[in-house]
Amino acid sequence: MPIVVDVDVLLAQRKMSVGELAERVGITPANLAVLKNGRAKAVRFSTLEALCEALDCQPGDLLRYEAGAAVVTVR
Repeated sequence: MPIVVDVDVLLAQRKMSVGELAERVGITPANLAVLKNGRAKAVRFSTLEALCEALDCQPGDLLRYEAGAAVVTVR
């Protein structure tokens, strides 16, 4: 999918763990991992808003378009 999610980059910059972010946003660490690893099919605006608030960023800091990005397949 050509939409790349940069949650891991922002987590590293903020020195925040996945568990801490999940708690602040109100989602499970497993669901955050799905988003972080590019396996999510959709993101609710309310979740995007909570992520932006918790990470003090804009939606464009979390999501970017990358033409020709590989599709992640997990078996």
